[in-house]
Amino acid sequence: MIKTISAVTAAVALATGAAPASAAPVEPVRNIVLVHGAFADGSGWRGVYDELTSRGYRVSIVQNPLTSFEDDVAATRRVLARQDGPSILVGHSYGGSVITEAGSDASVAGLVYVAAFAPEIGQSTLDQYAEIPPPPNFQPDVQPDGFAYLKTDTFIAGFAADAGDDAAFLRDSQVPIAMRALETKVTTAAWRVKPSWYVVATEDGAIAPELLRSTARRIGAVTTEVRGSHVVFLTQPKAVADVIEQAAQGAAIAPTTAH
Repeated sequence: MIKTISAVTAAVALATGAAPASAAPVEPVRNIVLVHGAFADGSGWRGVYDELTSRGYRVSIVQNPLTSFEDDVAATRRVLARQDGPSILVGHSYGGSVITEAGSDASVAGLVYVAAFAPEIGQSTLDQYAEIPPPPNFQPDVQPDGFAYLKTDTFIAGFAADAGDDAAFLRDSQVPIAMRALETKVTTAAWRVKPSWYVVATEDGAIAPELLRSTARRIGAVTTEVRGSHVVFLTQPKAVADVIEQAAQGAAIAPTTAH
């Protein structure tokens, strides 16, 4: 795992005017809300859930209906409203677009993007592929009713190449998403006003790693690279949980400034 660490600690010290050695201890954020992406459901977060709950965090998982972008944002806000304090909001893939919109909620202390989209205001999920197109094995199969699956013959290579025995199950249990959800433009960009962290999946077959890196730089996120496929949260749960914990500890003291 290769980590690119920003100077968050130094920035905080400068912002507060206090030396780290004499700073009063700050409790990390204890609530974690996990948001899945397209073609999947929340069960893939199980390994990350187990890691974080074993460390004392309260973890909630959003089950996006994937029927529209508005429905998915509403589902995320519904779970945020059930928390007993500030939360770290985590999104995978299309879930990054969801947390970009829903993360403006006052209860959100920080954002974690896991191999995820992070649109600008007025951008949709699909708009971001204009910068770097998806890899060739990522092939949606749009149905007559406007919902899309991923094509069966390229699903594993494009989505879950390192998932082993789980890859076929992920393929055959995939959840279709309304194409209109991927085409809806965000009206706010929470990463502009909330501290952000980003996991780059270096072997991603759905979003080119170059686009992941470019996105992380654009939003000013603290970035960690993890060797893994698009479902890196499932195949490398400890590494992803480590980044989420870093966010939970850092958001408690990180300044809230626009990027």
